[in-house]
Amino acid sequence: MSEIDLYDKSRFFQKIWTKKAGHDIMSRNKGGGYNQMAETKSYHEQLQIDQTLRLREVLKTLPPFAKDYFRAIEPRSSVRTRINYAYDIRIFFHFLMENNPVYKNYTMDQFQVQDLERLEPVDIEEYMEYLKVYQHNEELLTNGEKGLSRKMSALRSFYNYYFKRQAITRNPTLLVAMPKLHEKAIIRLDADEVAMLLDFVESAGEKLTGQALTYYRKTKDRDLAILTLLLGTGIRVSECVGLDVQDVDFKNNGIKIHRKGGKEVIVYFGEEVCEALLNYMEERENITPVEGHANALFLSMQNKRISVRSVENLVKKYSKLVTNLKNITPHKLRSTYGTNLYRETGDIYLVADVLGHKDVNTTKKHYAALEDERRRTAAKYVRLREKRED
Repeated sequence: MSEIDLYDKSRFFQKIWTKKAGHDIMSRNKGGGYNQMAETKSYHEQLQIDQTLRLREVLKTLPPFAKDYFRAIEPRSSVRTRINYAYDIRIFFHFLMENNPVYKNYTMDQFQVQDLERLEPVDIEEYMEYLKVYQHNEELLTNGEKGLSRKMSALRSFYNYYFKRQAITRNPTLLVAMPKLHEKAIIRLDADEVAMLLDFVESAGEKLTGQALTYYRKTKDRDLAILTLLLGTGIRVSECVGLDVQDVDFKNNGIKIHRKGGKEVIVYFGEEVCEALLNYMEERENITPVEGHANALFLSMQNKRISVRSVENLVKKYSKLVTNLKNITPHKLRSTYGTNLYRETGDIYLVADVLGHKDVNTTKKHYAALEDERRRTAAKYVRLREKRED
């Protein structure tokens, strides 16, 4: 598609969806006009509400005193983080009821804050060992380094809150070494694998028949747009599924996304992403979404906003056909983008900014191998003496 065609097409869709945005809170009446409707919540507003309600339900399953802690960390944490911490801390109390003779006959609401200081460092160490493999509701659960580290971090934070406020006089978690996280090599797609992945999505229909071909034709433009967007901008999968049609600005080739913590930022995209999005928008124009999902950019086969799990599955499905040695997830596509951007620019601060890392040291840690690779190239540029001709 030429630049002129892209420009004309993008202007056309920008006008259509801008006009539709004005009708978001309207409904047609019998005369073909519009009636005013109650304003609907945005995806991010509704998600915040749903997660807040979910957190309240989880807190009901913890000792009553635990609510003080979660109220205190609210200003500096997301609802999602607090939900994860609530689940993690609940596991700790279940462990005590199942394995500690003192609390064998306890119910959750019988725990008092003073029970925290009655435990010894060895009890915390036993809990850490328990977390590696344990059974819950007849399901065997395991934790690797990352999961173990998060759960112990949640417990230490929980203890620190009550210790600093002098509700307890002892904090046994401070006397226990926290799990060590070993650095893992970044898994990413190589340049030829990226090309193969996108080419496969474009041409996979040639090898399909029947229902598989029908499904492929219905999802091809959407899947290609999602993969191209992830690879061409480095946005998170949660940011991708949260996009509304009105968040795409073809005039400036940018998308408005909601970062962690609720911050809104504009991320810009190139011509390849623009073309993939426009092709999908052309198809999206002919789909009637389910009520409540009219603004969603990417729709599922049920015409609802696509879920994180669905995007994870489609990334896994296509990448397995390109490379079966790498476990590719949407986050690995994000790493692929970050790697490519750093190799092209050599600007670690730009990479950190575009990826939305609050601390550039996080970015440096992820791309340390590439920094070493760049430092090695420096050896080729400085000559101490001209080469002598024999």
